[in-house]
Amino acid sequence: MTSTLSRTTRLLGATALVCAIALAGPAVTAGAADGPAEPAPTAVPRHALTGYWHNFDNGSVVQRLGDVSDAYDIIAVSFAESTATPGEIDFTLDPVIGYGSEQEFKDDIAAKQAEGVSVIISVGGQNGHVAVTDGASARAFADSTLALMHEYGFDGVDIDLEHGIDAEYMTQAMTAIHAGAGDGLVYTMAPQTLDMQHTGTEYFQLALNTRDFLTVVNMQYYNSGSMLGCDGQVYSSGTVDFLTALACIQLENGLAPSQVGLGVPASPNAAGSGYVPPPVVNAALDCLTRGTGCGSFVPDRTYPDLRGAMTWSVNWDAHSGHAWSSEVGPHVHGLP
Repeated sequence: MTSTLSRTTRLLGATALVCAIALAGPAVTAGAADGPAEPAPTAVPRHALTGYWHNFDNGSVVQRLGDVSDAYDIIAVSFAESTATPGEIDFTLDPVIGYGSEQEFKDDIAAKQAEGVSVIISVGGQNGHVAVTDGASARAFADSTLALMHEYGFDGVDIDLEHGIDAEYMTQAMTAIHAGAGDGLVYTMAPQTLDMQHTGTEYFQLALNTRDFLTVVNMQYYNSGSMLGCDGQVYSSGTVDFLTALACIQLENGLAPSQVGLGVPASPNAAGSGYVPPPVVNAALDCLTRGTGCGSFVPDRTYPDLRGAMTWSVNWDAHSGHAWSSEVGPHVHGLP
């Protein structure tokens, strides 16, 4: 299905802001939360492959958006930048990519959308500092995000803020963006593992606050130390148990299975740690959706609606000859 967000975006501004939603306590016990609310339908397929696209050259592969592998269902353009106005973001196409004009880039976005791919703008990353900490910055974030969606035709936004967030005011901003864009909004998140250890963290609160229209949380299972799984046991990164036992925390504490994805590096070069070969990613997907391929951790139930997988990045994937997407992509699309 082709997204029509670029034709329907409405810039509503500050009047769309609403108050944050109250949260339950931070327990991580499996099954403790109320039943998750399924998000509104979007153009994203039931099982989706997400990849980040570099608007820069970091030694992987420089590629135009139109050259991204057809395996991807969501492409997150990395990254929007902060401005001098708190909360406000902007986007500047890097000349190194090789586009002759911004219109060529916009045409590539439209062409991907015509193929059924959602193209969204990602905010943050390792070097991105965007602070949404009060009502004014929440309004600035919402208005500037909607403006970029309108200008470029982006289908939505990815929240990849790795230097802390304020759940109350980011909830206000995201609620305004949803009000301005409508139910076609594609809204993803890429928190670090520490950010999703329990429901008391700011990132988890944001996910729960906005779960009525949240598309997927693709937690970054890389550049992480050992973490607790939902059974209270400690698991090391780079293993199938790390992927499944940590996903279980989100799956059993308020997010719908369709709102949970596994975020992994496309190659050993793509992250400092946490790389797992594609067969391990596929085993984790099977464990969570079918109950097969598990390691020592076996979930109490299966989650056939699990959204899929994400990778950093489509450029590193191309650098390795598309080894990741050519194996994980078909597996994601073949999930039950």
